[in-house]
Amino acid sequence: MEMRTLHVPGFAIGTAEDRKGLTGVTVILAPEGGAAAGVDVRGCAPGTRETDLLSPEKTVQKIHAVVLSGGSAFGLESDCGVMNFLAKKGIGFPVGDVTVPIVCGAVLFDLSIGDSKVHPDLEMGYEAASRASDTFPVGCYGAGTGASVGKLRGFDHAMKSGAGYAEFSLPGGLFVGAYMAVNACGEIYDKDEILAGALADDDSHFISSHELMMQGFKRQTGTNTSIGCVITNAKLTKAECKAVSGMAHDGYARAIRPVHTTMDGDTVFTMASGEVEAPVDTVGYLAEEAIRLAILDAVKSAESMGGRPAYADMMKRN
Repeated sequence: MEMRTLHVPGFAIGTAEDRKGLTGVTVILAPEGGAAAGVDVRGCAPGTRETDLLSPEKTVQKIHAVVLSGGSAFGLESDCGVMNFLAKKGIGFPVGDVTVPIVCGAVLFDLSIGDSKVHPDLEMGYEAASRASDTFPVGCYGAGTGASVGKLRGFDHAMKSGAGYAEFSLPGGLFVGAYMAVNACGEIYDKDEILAGALADDDSHFISSHELMMQGFKRQTGTNTSIGCVITNAKLTKAECKAVSGMAHDGYARAIRPVHTTMDGDTVFTMASGEVEAPVDTVGYLAEEAIRLAILDAVKSAESMGGRPAYADMMKRN
């Protein structure tokens, strides 16, 4: 199990998973008092929760958690478990005598691997929230448990992926981090090198998805979606958080080919705690690079599961 430590003040990340059923959930908890937030959905097949309230003109100004989950639309149930966890602690948006936790979420499709009848639920969401801290596992844990990439030729030619994390800090006290669960149709690139992608029939080498697309290849039915969250201590409005999420999608484009397809629901949230003054463009650029590196971390940290090889297996063969 590979572990990562976040240094963005006040935030915490927790994971829970079913390693037999091959699905899981990741929770990103905001600091006390909540965080300004925004979202940018680029894929054409998203599964999301509470994204409308993130529009700048909507009443709620801060959220309390972002949930990234496997299980396709079934996995949205785990968000309610996170709500229950926060409600017990009295965390939420006050409405008269009631406090309502504001929990946003997105799901990825992992029903093609493991047990399709197992989905993240209330209990798994609650467990992930209860585990949240500044140290957490990457690879095939949390929302990355059932993730895979390189599915242009179908799941039988895909590679195992997972979840990853990367962050940056500047001398003035600015922190920007990104957590990604990478479940892309496309292949994963580090510059011009393919790290993971569609495999040949004998799993011995890559079949370039880029070249297939350039030749007019008709893709297989999609089982995809990469989802992530940028966290920062910058002072940002909801509109600025949305702008950062948009810039962060460039990190997808630099690492995944093809990306944002009709069968991807690619979604990036941004949460900002509001502690440090920083230019939006600086935050956005750091977010873009953090997303790119988190995608690479997700692939390199993955392990072979569900009958599909991972990056480490391909390195051994080469």
